Amino acid sequence: MPARQPVAIDAAKEGVKLGRLDDFLGFRLRRVQNSLSGNFAQAIASYGLRSGEFTTLALVAANPGISQNELAREVGLDKSVMVLIVDDLEKREWAFRGRSKTDRRRHSLSITPAGQAELDAMFAALERTEGIVEQGFSRAELNLLHELLDRMHALCIDAAA
Repeated sequence: MPARQPVAIDAAKEGVKLGRLDDFLGFRLRRVQNSLSGNFAQAIASYGLRSGEFTTLALVAANPGISQNELAREVGLDKSVMVLIVDDLEKREWAFRGRSKTDRRRHSLSITPAGQAELDAMFAALERTEGIVEQGFSRAELNLLHELLDRMHALCIDAAA
């Protein structure tokens, strides 16, 4: 396997100056997120998913019995939007709602076998699209990046509380 070479981008050489945006994490994160999610959306366009459905299905698979409220909070979506997403996942027969065994007032969500099969196929597409970018980093760099992003997320949650 060839050694990974860091890719240095100088926005000024590309004709674009970031100006004051150069100092803000949110801008840099959004720029990367837009690129990665755009590539992934293109790779799974045939599914005709609305925004947030892949993430919701993946979180339901990882957290059987999760509530819609917990999902909305984790994904950062309004509860009413989450209802629409879960409705669509149910129509596709990829997920289903049930009553929580611990709190009858709340719905618990689970993935169906068909939903798991589709999710596996979408994760394969995600691995291909992100793999192109990940090749520019070592495993240690990726682990550090994940750790830092998780820490940033926790700080954002704490700041909102």
